[in-house]
Amino acid sequence: PDVTAPGVNIIAAFSGAVSPTGEPFDNRAVPYITMSGTSMSCPHVSGIVGLLKALHPEWSPAAIKSAIMTSARVSDNTMNLMLDGGSPIFAPATPFVYGSGHIRPTGAIDPGLVYDLSPNDYLEFLCASGYTEKNLRVFTDGNFKCPVSGSILNFNYPSIGVQNLTGSVTVSRRLKNVGMPGVYRVRVQQPEGVKVSVKPNVLKFEKIGEEKGFELTMTGAVAEGQIGYGTLIWTDDKHFVRSPIVVSSSFF
Repeated sequence: PDVTAPGVNIIAAFSGAVSPTGEPFDNRAVPYITMSGTSMSCPHVSGIVGLLKALHPEWSPAAIKSAIMTSARVSDNTMNLMLDGGSPIFAPATPFVYGSGHIRPTGAIDPGLVYDLSPNDYLEFLCASGYTEKNLRVFTDGNFKCPVSGSILNFNYPSIGVQNLTGSVTVSRRLKNVGMPGVYRVRVQQPEGVKVSVKPNVLKFEKIGEEKGFELTMTGAVAEGQIGYGTLIWTDDKHFVRSPIVVSSSFF
């Protein structure tokens, strides 16, 4: 997942046309009901997307998604690590459970920086995934040319995942300033067994819309059958632009 959102015991409006259980013997008609599941989580995220678009009409869908993901939190309301409710022992949750974390609307309003995407970024991702220029003509104007070399790892996404890490891998990302001018410094929590370096480790933004790129290099190996989790944060001490890092020695 990309994020997690409120979805347990949500009180919501309910149609009186059907009963709460849907069973033939249930003749109740109620205006509200308590429900759980992704069908409850999704409206929360959709509502936040609508609010962000109203506040920032110039933001692209990718920028809105980035703001939601990079501002999410990985602690619960007691400031402890979130637990995996699907685990029999309520084990500590991982990005495979919560994605970038639990949505935080107030943080998404002012994320500082975003990982934005253009239509060409999506096309280059498809090229790197094996699609040909002929395939892409189905939904482009026909003038797009696939890069000579490309990697799906360089898709400008707000999270970083590397499968089958052997030796060293470098991924590139770029950030767009959507806030005040500032200097952002990198913080990294390294996955176990993996060394992470970022160049440059300081990004200075002087105006809204300015973009800066960086490269993140991972070197090492994760224990066989294990998955390593880390975190990349760019911060100006006010904003914390957080991305999960997931690395494995095999394929996910």
